[in-house]
Amino acid sequence: MVLIERVLYVAPKIRVYVVPPVTSLSGYMAKDWGVEDERKVIFMGRLRVIESTEESEDDDDDSGPKDVKIDVRIEDKDSGELFANCPYESQASVEQVSDSTRFFAIRVVHGRQKATLGIGFEDRSDAFDFGVCLQEVRRRWAIDKELANKSKTGQSSAGNGGFQSIFSNSEQGGKNDYSLKEGEMINITIGNKGRRKPPPPNSPPKAAAADSSFPMPFLPPPPSAEDVKKRQSRQAEDFSKMGFDDEAFGDFV
Repeated sequence: MVLIERVLYVAPKIRVYVVPPVTSLSGYMAKDWGVEDERKVIFMGRLRVIESTEESEDDDDDSGPKDVKIDVRIEDKDSGELFANCPYESQASVEQVSDSTRFFAIRVVHGRQKATLGIGFEDRSDAFDFGVCLQEVRRRWAIDKELANKSKTGQSSAGNGGFQSIFSNSEQGGKNDYSLKEGEMINITIGNKGRRKPPPPNSPPKAAAADSSFPMPFLPPPPSAEDVKKRQSRQAEDFSKMGFDDEAFGDFV
């Protein structure tokens, strides 16, 4: 097996402090460490975030996920000798204090012994870059976890037949015939409002009812020619009785 290491972050100078037990709900606070007193500093060195993985020498392909470890190491800045190591396994492994942006509490491991130490950066930009580096590591964890879940889901679907088996069984069973047979009809009813019942077969048509509010006028038949002559004769007799005679006037010019 070959150990492959990759440096994710380097801080050239940090200070290490002893962290007393937490006594408040606000979490770790740098003022409780005595950071303003130089005598409280127990070590000065560099900090490195290392990503390490083991691969076999004949492993030429990328089959299968690799076991990747992240360590926050505190080392001697000249010799590189390890002073303390913090395996970064969760966000709780490194916690920022509540009263400063330059100080963090880290959980170091030495064999079976565990302890919490405080570290402080001289420059705020170094502390910011350190936090961004750890945030990027957590983001990669989330992506790897999502990919692993998708891989397990795909294997489960393949083992149970999955959607492919459902579609294949449907295709093997043939297509359903939904066409109408001879003599079949489809009745469609759209609501009941304003619906009229069809008249029964062989029923005589109903006469249209007369509307009393609009009476239809009935004109008398035209008079005959004989009736017209009689009426004109009666009118001529009436004029003669009244003393009028058309011939007495002669030609009226």
